[in-house]
Amino acid sequence: MEEIIFQIIAKSGNGKALAYEAINESFVGNFEQAKKLLKEADESLKEAHNTQTQLITDEVNGKQIEITMLFVHAQDHLMSAVEVRDLANLFIKQNIRIQELEYKVNEKNE
Repeated sequence: MEEIIFQIIAKSGNGKALAYEAINESFVGNFEQAKKLLKEADESLKEAHNTQTQLITDEVNGKQIEITMLFVHAQDHLMSAVEVRDLANLFIKQNIRIQELEYKVNEKNE
């Protein structure tokens, strides 16, 4: 069971790190790279979510799942990673919009 829990933690952590990296790329205008990183984050988070879903399915089917602090930590890690990923998407959209507006202002002032 610990191995499965560590998979959720590792995949969630990777997804969160990629989402933060995507945010940073968007702040410097590297939007294609930001979108690429966000897709990689999605893949990692999907794997973590699939592992979590399997545990839930097992429990629904009668397999007793021991709730440990490590298990709670994994769930918390996944939840926060999904939130960071969602916020990253908003930051990227916002930064694209800011760049478009700055371009229009600069174009108008020339």
